[in-house]
Amino acid sequence: MRESKPTIYDPNFLPNMIYSGVPSWLNLSVIENDDDLKKIDAAVVGVPWEGGCTIGGYSSTTEGPKAVRSASIRYTGFLPDYNLDCFDYLNVADSGDIATQNGNYDFTFKSIRERIGKLADAKIIPITIGGDHGIAYPIISEIAKRYPKKVGVLHFDAHLDNYSHFGDDELSRCSPFYRVYNDPNMDPTKIAHIGIRGPRNHREEYNNAVKYGATVIRAIDVHEDGWKASISKALEVVSKDTEYIYITVCADSLDAANMPQAPQDMGGLTSYELLMMLHEAGLAGAKGIDFVETYPEVFTLQTAAHVVNWAFLYYLNGLAQHIKESK
Repeated sequence: MRESKPTIYDPNFLPNMIYSGVPSWLNLSVIENDDDLKKIDAAVVGVPWEGGCTIGGYSSTTEGPKAVRSASIRYTGFLPDYNLDCFDYLNVADSGDIATQNGNYDFTFKSIRERIGKLADAKIIPITIGGDHGIAYPIISEIAKRYPKKVGVLHFDAHLDNYSHFGDDELSRCSPFYRVYNDPNMDPTKIAHIGIRGPRNHREEYNNAVKYGATVIRAIDVHEDGWKASISKALEVVSKDTEYIYITVCADSLDAANMPQAPQDMGGLTSYELLMMLHEAGLAGAKGIDFVETYPEVFTLQTAAHVVNWAFLYYLNGLAQHIKESK
C-alpha cells in the first residue's frame, strides 16, 4: 500500500479504483489485505444498502458510496479554517464496500458486523458511507461488544429513528435506535439525538426517547441556543463514563435547502452548523462516523455527495487537532 494522501494537485495521478469507474475516497490507498490494516488509523467503508423503503419505492440511497467517492477526488485534507491538514496526523485508506443484498437484513447486517468488528479489533476508526440509516444498529452494536456500556452516540437527524417497528419490519431505517436502546451492551442514557424536528416524527418515538433516558436536542434548540451550546451539551452526555464516542449522521439533519438530495425536512441545521459540531466531536476524540440517507439520483449537482465529504473532513480535522494536542 502506497503512502495514503489525497492527490488532487498532482496532474499525473491515476485514480485508485474501488471497482470499475469508481475512485477510492480522495484517491487514497485501497486496503488490499489484512496486513494493510497495521498501517492505518482510519478506514472508509461503503454500505450500498436499502432495506425496507419507508417512503415508498426506491430512494437511491444505495448509490451513496459511489457518489461520495466520485465527488471526493476534488478535495484535500487541509482546512484553512484551522490551518491544519488531517492527513499529517491520520493515515486513512479505503476498504471498499461491504457485501450487501438489498432487503436481506440477515446477510447484510452480518457482513457489516464482520467488517466493523475487524476494524474495531484493530483499533481503526470506521468512516462509513451509507446506505439507509438501518446500518447504524449493527455498527454501533458491534462496537459496543468491545466497550460494554461505555459507548456514547451522537445522532444527528430530523427524526429519532427509534420506532419499535415499521409494519412487520423491526430493522428498518425507522428503528435502529430502538434496537440500540435495547442492545445489552448499550446504555441509552449515553445517546444524544441532535436536530430533531418536524411532522414526520411519531409521538411513540418521542415517548421512547424519554422512556429510555436518551437526550433530545431539537433543531429549535440549536437555532435558539446556538450550535456551540448544543454540541457542548451533547458531548457532556456522550462522554460521561464512556470510552468510545460514535457519530451517526442522517442527511435530513440538514435543512432541505442545505441538502436537496435527501428526505425533504424543513427547519433543520445549516451545513455550517453541522460541520462545526462534527469538528467539535472530532476535537473530543470521537472514534467513528457514518453518514447515511443521501439520494444521489434526485438531482444532478451531487450536492449530497459533496456535503458528506465536507462532513468527514471537518470531523477528521478536529480529530487530527485532538491528536496533535495530545502529543
